[in-house]
Amino acid sequence: MQAGMMWFDNDKKTTLAIKVKTAADYYQKKYGRSPDLCMVNPKMITEKSPQTGKVTIRPYQPILPGHLWIGIDDSRYKKKV
Repeated sequence: MQAGMMWFDNDKKTTLAIKVKTAADYYQKKYGRSPDLCMVNPKMITEKSPQTGKVTIRPYQPILPGHLWIGIDDSRYKKKV
């Protein structure tokens, strides 16, 4: 993902799945497309292969805890040269 939307939610009572769903709903309303990838700090992931609906959650160390980087996974659209 080269571009996406940064979302902040540090509420410790809210699960990661709900945070991702809330961010995905906002992303869809704002940009008119449904996101399919969310990158979060590895410390936020508690499941082995997390996924919320159609959004895949991947660990990415540079993301600060409490932040979600959500958008479209463009790796499958890149042209192979």
